[in-house]
Amino acid sequence: MTGICEGRVVIVTGAGRGLGRAHALAFAAEGAKVVVNDLGVGLDGSGGSGDDPAQQVVDEIVAAGGEAVAHGGDIATGDGAASLVAAALNAYGHLDTLVNNAGFLRDRMLVNLDEDDWDAVMRVHVKGHFLPLKYAAAHWRSEAKSGRQVAARVVNTTSGAGLLGSVGQGNYAAAKAGIVGLTLVAAAEMGRYGVQVNAIAPAARTRMTEQTFAALAALPEDVSPLVVWLGSAASAGVTGRVFEAEAGRITVMEGWRPGPTTDKGARWTPAEAGDAALKLLSEAQPSQPVYGSR
Repeated sequence: MTGICEGRVVIVTGAGRGLGRAHALAFAAEGAKVVVNDLGVGLDGSGGSGDDPAQQVVDEIVAAGGEAVAHGGDIATGDGAASLVAAALNAYGHLDTLVNNAGFLRDRMLVNLDEDDWDAVMRVHVKGHFLPLKYAAAHWRSEAKSGRQVAARVVNTTSGAGLLGSVGQGNYAAAKAGIVGLTLVAAAEMGRYGVQVNAIAPAARTRMTEQTFAALAALPEDVSPLVVWLGSAASAGVTGRVFEAEAGRITVMEGWRPGPTTDKGARWTPAEAGDAALKLLSEAQPSQPVYGSR
């Protein structure tokens, strides 16, 4: 296979189904060697299906003429994340791209949200992004310091819920917002070592979204072309950005930036601060609505 990722080694987490599977297949179709990570757990992160979705995706890639290996470790643990990076290096000798995609849902309104549901979602999304990124970044920094040229790429997975909020998904929205912050920091810290870090906010019909967004027609395969491009050398110079992707639509998301401001030059009284805030709000752009709020 030849394509824009010819010769690159790519890790995709949560790649046994849905978006991750589509990404893994798309990278392989563009010439990448793929490490397919998946635990094979249920939609809420519990149990397992008894099958091996990671190996099934590997089999699909190999049957199509590509190269891939499976990894079944828990990437929200230090050992699992370290072994994931080691799997790429042991199988193929190098690592070029990390796609952090693994995640699950435990949706509840805030007053019904259990602490365990909060912790589990934070763990898989935030910690499950941080740890693979940490071990991959350490490898790339070592390569750069040894004088070897690095053109590494990281694609993180946030969500519209993390950008605007989503009713009934306080844990998920907070986790996905945290991934945006992690993306910005990693892009700033790792650029000197030849590492670019971006995030996507995908919208596609998967087993995670089919109940919440029953009418959503966009497919996981519609999102993957942007992910593949961001994970390729062709995306040189693009870092620290967030893209929304749904069907044929790609949007560059523009985050927090200063709006209307005022400066008294001295301390405000509470009443003065309130008057000033109301005046500024009258001049500011209205907030985008939270998903599910109307």
